[in-house]
Amino acid sequence: MADSKSLSLRATTNLQPRHAVFIDRDGTLNEDIGYVSTPDELVLYPWAAEAIRRINDSGLLAIVITNQSGIARGMYSEKTLDAIHSRMIRELAREGAKIDAVYYCPHHPDVGDARYRIDCECRKPRTAMLEKASREHRIDLEASYVIGDKASDIKLAENAGARGALVLTGYGRETFAHPERWPCAPEFTAENLLEAVKRILDSGFMRC
Repeated sequence: MADSKSLSLRATTNLQPRHAVFIDRDGTLNEDIGYVSTPDELVLYPWAAEAIRRINDSGLLAIVITNQSGIARGMYSEKTLDAIHSRMIRELAREGAKIDAVYYCPHHPDVGDARYRIDCECRKPRTAMLEKASREHRIDLEASYVIGDKASDIKLAENAGARGALVLTGYGRETFAHPERWPCAPEFTAENLLEAVKRILDSGFMRC
């Protein structure tokens, strides 16, 4: 099985299972321009930092999970992706927001360089990224949420036993407009990441 790539930013030493909010990147945390291929192309949504701060303040883990088939397609390298994520983390940190870990899938099942042309288990909606995060951070997936703008994010949540929230940014409005294409329905729909985080925290579902 091909493994996802990860960047852990804070070790989890708590022996009790943790709860997490898993956040899709493009279209949820930052503007989706097709493929963000350089750090300068990354534009965070203006509400992103507040959403992450609220997760931090609640005691939950804020973890980014993202398919990055641009690597398989030869559009950018893993080194460049690391630089993009470093910029993302720095910009959020300047506003007091902390990402606990980043997991990404560099593969595509049908196109690209043979090293990455893999029918892997980490490409959403398959669950290897969440399973790896669960092992590394002692996360109870059934007591966690996945937030994203695509049906694959919601299906990922169902496949992992978590709950899914659809945001209307990025591809979200198109996704919402075609429920007949959904493999499963989200727990709820929110205007953006901040609204989704507020609803999750207000629900009391994920109290630590």
